[in-house]
Amino acid sequence: MNKVAMDAAKCRVKGSDFNGVFCTASDNLIFGPLHLTKKEHDILTSTLHVEVLEISIAESSLVGLFSRINSNGILLSNLATDEEVTMIKEKAPGINVGVLHSDINAIGSNVLANDKIAIVNHEYQHSEMKQIGDVLGVEVVKSEIGGYRTVGANNILTNSGLVINNRAADFEEREWEGMTKFKTIRTTANTGALAIGLAVVANSKGVVAGEATTGFELNRIIQGLDHNQ
Repeated sequence: MNKVAMDAAKCRVKGSDFNGVFCTASDNLIFGPLHLTKKEHDILTSTLHVEVLEISIAESSLVGLFSRINSNGILLSNLATDEEVTMIKEKAPGINVGVLHSDINAIGSNVLANDKIAIVNHEYQHSEMKQIGDVLGVEVVKSEIGGYRTVGANNILTNSGLVINNRAADFEEREWEGMTKFKTIRTTANTGALAIGLAVVANSKGVVAGEATTGFELNRIIQGLDHNQ
């Protein structure tokens, strides 16, 4: 089979280069904020090749900050309202929808997941880890890397690859490669930002990075996520 190149684009969502604050994606769909512009919507759908469902969480546009999705489910912050949970269940009836009742409620910053594993902040309790695993249908492990416990904010994981932040030590890189079974790449985004997970929305089909991301940074991200194309 011929190798198919991963699609990549740069844009701003809600005027910000930190697209991952506003969106969370799997290989099946994207959850994004209400009232996306046509340009934002078109770039997300054409690059990641999945449908965008517009929602709010905590009555805000910070969908990527307050949730984490994979193909099995969406994990929501306890700041989500009952009405928002109902809306998400109606818009995406085929996936698990769970609210994580935890003081660590910036889910997108503290949970990194694909369809096989969730890597989470060390401070989550055992009961919280069990709920994360139940909603996303994956093994859950605690870790940190590069001095950051905010594993979702500072790293990118999809079904096709892994990208870690530039502060990661060699032993941490080896540990994460063992957990995820991916050979990884270290990089920054948005011209030097270490919060690469908040700068990027990605799945195994494509990458949408902030406009401030340099060509070198974007190429590094693609290298790290393009293993199974």
